[in-house]
Amino acid sequence: MTARPLSFLFPALLAAPILGAGLGGWATITVEDLPEHIVAGQPVDLTYTVRQHGVERIRGLKGRVEAQFGRLERTALAVAGTKAGQYTATITLPEPGNWAIMIRSGFGNSNRKLLPIRVVAGNARVAAMDPAERGRSLFVAKGCVTCHTHQSVGAETLADVGPDLTSRRFQADYLAKYLKDPSIRTPTNSTQRMPDLELKEPEIAALVAFINGTAQAVSGKQ
Repeated sequence: MTARPLSFLFPALLAAPILGAGLGGWATITVEDLPEHIVAGQPVDLTYTVRQHGVERIRGLKGRVEAQFGRLERTALAVAGTKAGQYTATITLPEPGNWAIMIRSGFGNSNRKLLPIRVVAGNARVAAMDPAERGRSLFVAKGCVTCHTHQSVGAETLADVGPDLTSRRFQADYLAKYLKDPSIRTPTNSTQRMPDLELKEPEIAALVAFINGTAQAVSGKQ
């Protein structure tokens, strides 16, 4: 599919509202350095940031991380990090498998279930994820799904304030620049803006590959 020109890109791009009383008490959870896989029996730090309405970092929360695989369950309490609104939970997952991980932020119903993460044996050889599939995981873990719908992730949208991105296609260079620095676009509505999620270059590349890919290809459907 042909990428849309910038005239279509500007009004349709990702946007999240600045704090507003009418939108309720929801928050964006952004996972830092999401692992592609976890080694069984080895502790791993899951660090995340909580931003009210995607913007204001929230201090003093009592959050936790829950993990489940079959009948196995593990829970780890989160402790405050070095930055405002940042929290880290250290968790050890005992067996290989695709574990479901839930981050409970401690702020109302602002929780986030990540896409399953592979847990592998210590001696396992693990191939790198396909960029679009990696972007699919990041779309959930970085909090994009808090405001945007994408049918291929099957995750709950807490605040449906951004456009449905299922079928959107954008000019890749501009989308990458925008994800890196959302301030390059001035919102037409002064009450809305895309938050800066402090994305790293590999994360941006994976998100661009996912957003500009087809939902059928990403989800494995023909």
